[in-house]
Amino acid sequence: MAERPNSPALLNANALAISYAQIQVVWDLNLEVRRGEIVSIIGANGAGKTTTLRALAGLIPVRSGSIAFAGADVTREPAHVRVRRQLALIPEGRQLWPRMTVEENLTMGAFPAAMRARAAQNLDRIYALFPRLRERRLQLCGTLSGGEQQTCAIGRGLMAEPQLLMLDEPSLGLAPIIVDQVFELITRIAGDGVTILLAAQNANYALKISHYTYVMEWGRLLLEGTSDTLRNSDHVRRAYLGA
Repeated sequence: MAERPNSPALLNANALAISYAQIQVVWDLNLEVRRGEIVSIIGANGAGKTTTLRALAGLIPVRSGSIAFAGADVTREPAHVRVRRQLALIPEGRQLWPRMTVEENLTMGAFPAAMRARAAQNLDRIYALFPRLRERRLQLCGTLSGGEQQTCAIGRGLMAEPQLLMLDEPSLGLAPIIVDQVFELITRIAGDGVTILLAAQNANYALKISHYTYVMEWGRLLLEGTSDTLRNSDHVRRAYLGA
């Protein structure tokens, strides 16, 4: 992967503390995502990656700290307002509506009123990017393969015209050949100008496609650096790359 771009920050999280009820899950998290780059957060299951993305998306509140997106303080803004600001999350497990068609699921990605006028145009763009979804557009999502469901979930997120697309464990439960395709797809989306924040247990793939990586363990960021640098870190090689 190329060097980290020298571009302005699109997302800044400063000193975030995140809790579920009285149980703190994330401590003192500082994270930056620059425009035009792919940033990854790697770590084992339970490290706090999903909690972090959910907090950045506005799905759970933060106990303390701040979140800035595209120059605005969004710390206390609800999720639907952040979507209107073009911050989108593809959740772990895809969370599609299984009894709705592919096209109905995609269209729900353009639910905010400001985006509905461009829904048809964006749908054509998604079908051009994912021809298989066009073929399956009238099929119920619950009958799709795992890889097709993941593609549909990504397409639904892109319908919201995101400046920043966050993906939580996009390869979870997929066959190895489909994992290859999903990460190639993420790289293509980034090449079209969408900034990416990716959370993954699959450190090998995440390090390959990202510019910058954060290593998360037990709710704290343990290491950070360019992905090329961390790929050569003894700790990352032993803990995440099987070396």
